[in-house]
Amino acid sequence: MSKSHGRCFSSRDSAMDVASARGVSSHPPPYYSKPICSSQSSLIRIPINKGCCFGRSSSNLITSLHAAPRGETRRTSGVQWCNRSIRCDPFKVDDKNSRTVTVRSDLSGAATPESTYPEPEIKLSSRLRGICFCLVAGVSAIVLIVLMIIGHPFVLLFDRYRRKFHHFIAKLWASISIYPFYKTDIQGLENLPSSDTPCVYVSNHQSFLDIYTLLSLGQSYKFISKTGIFVIPVIGWAMSMMGVVPLKRMDPRSQVDCLKRCMELVKKGASVFFFPEGTRSKDGRLGPFKKGAFTVAAKTGVPVVPITLMGTGKIMPTGSEGILNHGDVRVIIHKPIYGSKADVLCDEARNKIAESMNLLS
Repeated sequence: MSKSHGRCFSSRDSAMDVASARGVSSHPPPYYSKPICSSQSSLIRIPINKGCCFGRSSSNLITSLHAAPRGETRRTSGVQWCNRSIRCDPFKVDDKNSRTVTVRSDLSGAATPESTYPEPEIKLSSRLRGICFCLVAGVSAIVLIVLMIIGHPFVLLFDRYRRKFHHFIAKLWASISIYPFYKTDIQGLENLPSSDTPCVYVSNHQSFLDIYTLLSLGQSYKFISKTGIFVIPVIGWAMSMMGVVPLKRMDPRSQVDCLKRCMELVKKGASVFFFPEGTRSKDGRLGPFKKGAFTVAAKTGVPVVPITLMGTGKIMPTGSEGILNHGDVRVIIHKPIYGSKADVLCDEARNKIAESMNLLS
């Protein structure tokens, strides 16, 4: 193709040459009308009522392809064309019976979903719901933290590690915040251990709303949170009083200290909560699990309780914390997993979460 820019190929003969030149099947894929998610070049099929323009880049030999209605040459936004281009009309091919033209496109990003389907515009209602959600969460946090401050000395004296009173206040705050905006369907409540039983809880992570949803369950577990959130007024103060474990993601020493702190809490009778993916998923897919949580469970001998969350990522997508779409959230609490090997616990927990996500999707 690099030697013959500006040519048109019929689907019956030249398409075979184009495909075989790069080791690609000459038969166009059955889903050619949809975007092909691949970073490599792709066969693109152009209907007979379309025209095509080719251009040669001055820096390297790349074929640029753009389909336009016959008699009109369009320019696609984000595509830079060279000064010299050759117009090709599929009606002028030798084979009059040819119904399509098959060519190869090496245009960077031409086969990616992002370049084909732009991001949908955010509805005004979602923005208004997001503002209302922040107001409800903020006002309720300011009111309820007063109760936390008043009860904090007594919590340190009588319940230093579990801090059930603070988690009860956190449950109230989370329930008040999410109740007007979305419903939560919880399955498997019978699988939750008693609040006096230390466990390691793990879950997939899709959205900022995961924290609210998990707090509404009413369990006294310690989350792992990055240190930057602790400096936020009110929220950071509440996290400190609840005993949330701080973590600097890029600091190996902080990671070791975090695991040591978690093992100490579990040995004292408290439960800890991990998001083994390490961060929120941007596309809703389940990422690889890190083994820190399962190392804590294996060394302390406590069970691992997997939890699947679905729907939070659609209501408040990652990177769009200022909006709140309509939708419902489903929570599945799986049966506890016991074991003494971190690798086995990690694989089994991830498989359970992955299976439930596939069933719900």
